[in-house]
Amino acid sequence: MSGRDRWDDENQPLGRERVRRSSGPSRPSEASKSQTSILANPSAMKREAHEPDYIIIVAVLALSAIGILMVYSASAIDSYRNSQNTFQLLAPQVVAGLLGLVAMLILMRIDYRYLRVASVPLAVLALALLVVVLVPGPWSVSVNGSTRWLHLGPLVPDVHPAEVAKLALVVYLSHWLATRGKGIRSFWKGSVPFAIIVIPFLVLVVREPDLGTTSVLVLIAFSLFFVAGANPFHLVLAGLAGIGGGALIVAIGSYPLQRIQTLLDPWAVSQDAGYQTVKGLEALSAGGLFGTGLGNDRIFVPQDVNDFIFSVIAQEMGLVGGAVVIGLFIAFAYAGIRTAIRAPDTFGGLMAAGITAWICFQALINIGVVVAVIPVTGITLPFVSAGGSSLTVSLAAVGVLLSVSRETVERGWISASSDSGRGYGGTYIPGSRRGPISSG
Repeated sequence: MSGRDRWDDENQPLGRERVRRSSGPSRPSEASKSQTSILANPSAMKREAHEPDYIIIVAVLALSAIGILMVYSASAIDSYRNSQNTFQLLAPQVVAGLLGLVAMLILMRIDYRYLRVASVPLAVLALALLVVVLVPGPWSVSVNGSTRWLHLGPLVPDVHPAEVAKLALVVYLSHWLATRGKGIRSFWKGSVPFAIIVIPFLVLVVREPDLGTTSVLVLIAFSLFFVAGANPFHLVLAGLAGIGGGALIVAIGSYPLQRIQTLLDPWAVSQDAGYQTVKGLEALSAGGLFGTGLGNDRIFVPQDVNDFIFSVIAQEMGLVGGAVVIGLFIAFAYAGIRTAIRAPDTFGGLMAAGITAWICFQALINIGVVVAVIPVTGITLPFVSAGGSSLTVSLAAVGVLLSVSRETVERGWISASSDSGRGYGGTYIPGSRRGPISSG
C-alpha cells in the first residue's frame, strides 16, 4: 500500500508516522481524511509512549532536594527564634513540593494533547487571577509595595497568580501557534494576534508590579514566537517593542531606575538600596571552594531563602556546590531542548521548548541577580527557592515536559495528526528539516 493509499483508506487505523529524510524543501504532511480533530476527540489518536527522559527527572528531583535542604539551612535558626519551630518555613515548602510531585506524576502519565482542550480555560483562569489580585480586598496580599499574592484562607497557602500565568501562557501559545501553521509568518494574521494574546498578561503582571516575572513572560513568548517560525523581520520588531516597553517602564517608574543605578555601583549605597546586592556578593566570596558548611553562614543576606538562595548555596557549599546547581540546570536545558526537537508533533514541541525556556531563563535571571550582572528582580530560583506556588507549578510544568518526552521520535519533528486536522496545519520549525511522510 502506498503512502497516498494509506491516507485514502478510511478504514485504515492511524499508525505511527515515520520521517524519511528528503533533499527537497521541508513541508508539513498532508492531513488524513479520516482523522478526528484532537479538540473534538483527543482519544482518537493512539498514543505510543515509552519511558520518560530520566535526565529531566534526575535534574529536577536533585534541584528540589537541594532546595529543601538549603531552605531549612537558611531558615532554621530564624524560625526557631521567632516561633520555637525550626520547620516554620520548611514545612510549607515540603507540602508544596509533594503537591507538585503528585501533579508531575499525573501529568507525566496523561497524554499532553488533552491540554489543547484546557488551553483556553487555563488562559482565562490565569488572566482572571491576575485581575483579582489587583483588586483591593482581604484576598490580596502586598509585600514591599508589590501586590502579588492571593490569600485564600487560613488553611490554604497564598497563591502567586503570576506562576499560573507562566504555565497558561506556554500551553495556550503552543496551541495557538500550532493551529496557525505557516500563517504565523503573516503580520496581520500572525504577529498582530500574537501580540494581542501576550500583552494582557504582561500589562497585568507589570501592574503588580513584578518586573522579574514580566521579563520571564516576555522571554517565554519571544522563544515560542521564534521556534514557531515567525518572520525574522517581525521578530526584530517584537524585540524593539520589548526594549521600548522596558524603557517606558523605567522612565515612568521610580524603583526600576533605582535598581539599575544600584546595579552599576552597589557599594555607593551599600547601607541602603545596595545592601542586599553587596551582601550577596560577600556571601559568594565567603564560601571559597568547598563552602563554610551547612547552617554555618558567615554573611547574612536579606531574602536568602527566596531571591538570594543561590548566595546561600555558594556560601555553605562553595564554588563546587554552585557549579553543581548550574550543571543541573544545564542538564535540564539539554534534555528539554532535545525533547522539543524530537517531539512527535508541533504542539508538543512548542510546549517542550516553552517550558524549557521558562525554567532556564528564570534560573539565569535569578543567578544573574545574585552575581550582580542583572538588577534585583525578585523572582525565585526554580525548584530551589522557598515559594510554594513556584515549586508546585514548576513541577507540574515538568510533568507536561515529561509527557512529551515519553513520545519523542529519533528523527525529529513531524506534523502529527493533532496539528493537521480541521486546518491545524503543521507549523514550520526552522532547522527541523521535516521531510515527506511515508507509510510505516
